Amino acid sequence: MSEPLVWLPFDPADLGDVPGGLRYEVQAELGGPDWQRPGTIDQVELVVPPYAMGDKAARTFPDMPRLRVVQTLSAGVDNVRPWIPEGVTLCNARGVHDASTAELAVALTLASLRGLPQFVRNQDRGRWRRHVGPALADKRVLVVGYGSIGRAIEARMLPFETEVVRVARTARPDDDVHGFDELADLLPEADVVVLVVPLTDQTQGLVDAGFLAAMKDGALLVNVARGPVVDTDALLAEGGRVAAALDVTDPEPLPDAHPLWSAPNVLVSPHVGGATSAMWPRAHRLVREQLERFAAGEDLLNVMSGEY
Repeated sequence: MSEPLVWLPFDPADLGDVPGGLRYEVQAELGGPDWQRPGTIDQVELVVPPYAMGDKAARTFPDMPRLRVVQTLSAGVDNVRPWIPEGVTLCNARGVHDASTAELAVALTLASLRGLPQFVRNQDRGRWRRHVGPALADKRVLVVGYGSIGRAIEARMLPFETEVVRVARTARPDDDVHGFDELADLLPEADVVVLVVPLTDQTQGLVDAGFLAAMKDGALLVNVARGPVVDTDALLAEGGRVAAALDVTDPEPLPDAHPLWSAPNVLVSPHVGGATSAMWPRAHRLVREQLERFAAGEDLLNVMSGEY
């Protein structure tokens, strides 16, 4: 019996000690416009799709009759799950992007509160313009989606002398975590609301007109989750009453003439939460451990079940 075939989006040597008992092929352009389906597509048993894959790579999964495991390089799997054949195990990259995404959540919060975009614009014009802006210190921060990334955000927010309120899909009183059903009571007292929930049927459009109306004047919404978690039209209708710092948008990529670009009190970054130098060392460690477990027939990490 031949060794199980694994498709990777990078050179196996990047893993350091390459786990034995497996065959490797590099498919860095899986599902891309120039990708040619190799003859080994009917042999591959474990696939690690490219990081910036969209759903193009995922659409190839049903054509792999021996596929057993898909290991993503992203924490979110909303663009992958619909294409996972029955009986195939889906694993996400929980832990890989915690540090980078948490850093960006704090950076967007600080940039928005302290008015850094305006300072940059003034610098481009050679203008010295001072203004007094709100501090992050003493703010109440709601972290909506208290998983591994949510914990990383909390760890970085607390040194700024904030109060962090934890919110998840369901309450966990022993961990002082509130449930989504408590948001109506929590939002009016929040100065900053950070979204880091996965995109599911329950969270799509979670931030709607009612959610935004419950936020206090001048509060800040930070979205490092997925664009459709926020109702874009409802946010635009606020007219700047609620500020927003968005690493993800709906639609995405944001078209050139989209009103979000010029909306008052809105800061946009182009979905770069996980894309830093911290990603690849962590991704390689996770993939190497998964391959060792796969080769040994052991339980895999980060197995996804249910909506999440």
